[in-house]
Amino acid sequence: MRVCLASTSPARLMLLRQSGIEPETRSPEVDEEAVIAAVEAHEARTLAPDEHVLLLARRKAADVAAAVAVDDPDFDGIVIGGDSMFALGDEILGKPYTADVATERWRAMRGRTGVLHSGHSVFRLAPGTPAREAHAVAEASVSFAADVTDAEIAAYVATGEPLLVAGAFTVDSLGGAFIERVEGDPSTVVGMSLSTVRRLCAELGVVWTDLWTRA
Repeated sequence: MRVCLASTSPARLMLLRQSGIEPETRSPEVDEEAVIAAVEAHEARTLAPDEHVLLLARRKAADVAAAVAVDDPDFDGIVIGGDSMFALGDEILGKPYTADVATERWRAMRGRTGVLHSGHSVFRLAPGTPAREAHAVAEASVSFAADVTDAEIAAYVATGEPLLVAGAFTVDSLGGAFIERVEGDPSTVVGMSLSTVRRLCAELGVVWTDLWTRA
């Protein structure tokens, strides 16, 4: 059975590969800011983090699933979409993009605990059969060391690693040494909860081990 990852995230690709799955990848054509702005304007409210990530995960997966159905009508498998954001107290911390923002965030995060919200959407595609979808949100709390120094923050930011990841940190690479505790599925913090994706596959009648391309 084929697997298509509706993402160009190296972390999500690595997670699937480590779990024995070699997916195809497609980049979803979704204007994330426009999608959120349109929904929030229509509903006259700010979406909660779990709603935010689930909306984008579903839109990304749906976009790629529709493209796959047109471009590859014989596709028999699943399409996986995801989105993540980090909440520290009442503040939502997306990708910092610049060194100054990343530095400011790390100074604010040290010694504190935040929550990583990760939205997931799985589409089941098969020739001659209507697409079916299952979705869910996973969460994991992340506690940062209180003794992270300004020099360590500067060195970490200088690597460029935290600039393009939600919350400005990684748990599976250079940032891992500055994180004291993760509560919840650790893969959620990396970028996608594998246990959640497995459960969604089961809801769609897909056996997780059938997706393995290597044992």
